[in-house]
Amino acid sequence: MLSLPPIILASNSPRRQQLMCDAGFTFSVQSKNVAEDFPADMPLQDVPVFLAEKKAAAFVSEIHNEIVVSADTVVIIGNQILNKPVDKEEAKVMLKLLSGKMHEVITGVCIVSSQKKIVFSDRTEVYFKALTDNEIEYYIEKYQPFDKAGAYGAQEWMGMVGVEKIIGSYFNVMGLPIHKVYEVLKTW
Repeated sequence: MLSLPPIILASNSPRRQQLMCDAGFTFSVQSKNVAEDFPADMPLQDVPVFLAEKKAAAFVSEIHNEIVVSADTVVIIGNQILNKPVDKEEAKVMLKLLSGKMHEVITGVCIVSSQKKIVFSDRTEVYFKALTDNEIEYYIEKYQPFDKAGAYGAQEWMGMVGVEKIIGSYFNVMGLPIHKVYEVLKTW
């Protein structure tokens, strides 16, 4: 496998951790409280990279020979970003909004060491079937998707029965375009 300096994954996301592990990386997990705000006039497609860079910047003064990998995933439908729902009602609203439509999932990634920084994003189109109220209720009750942008996980029941097709990386929808992360880390 790759011979790399120590990697810090700046994310508490169990999905990102699993993807990094499954791709063969050895890493430690550290995260810092970083405000996930962004300029109101920023194009929505630029938000994930902006936030990933912000998360990585919190580590820059502390790294020596380590590599920090940070990421942020957003769900965009129309002209709005769907963040993590705060409660069941907001999750319902989000899933009804996604029902029967296409939305974009964009993950921004920042990989930084004391010598260099590489930032990139990946975009995936996700097409949902029309969801019934019962399907939405069942999913929210059983899976509690309150830690997921857009109120769903592609790897869970909703992804299995609600997603008709995707154009782009499935792993990007899970929260990390691991194929691109791997290619960038090969250059270290």
